[in-house]
Amino acid sequence: MTLAELLAGVAVVLAIEGLLYALAPSVMRRALLTMAATPEGRLRWGGVVAAAAGILLATLLIRGI
Repeated sequence: MTLAELLAGVAVVLAIEGLLYALAPSVMRRALLTMAATPEGRLRWGGVVAAAAGILLATLLIRGI
């Protein structure tokens, strides 16, 4: 994976997140409030699962599933 590919991935994530905030700010606000009320351990576990899924997906894409 090149730096350009990594930055392209980050750009896509930023674009999608930005669109979500632009199109549905109240939904995003509720999601953030829910997240703020979620126990730290559950957030940490969710982060680990999301990171593992992202790494797996990137690996599959690089190898050309």
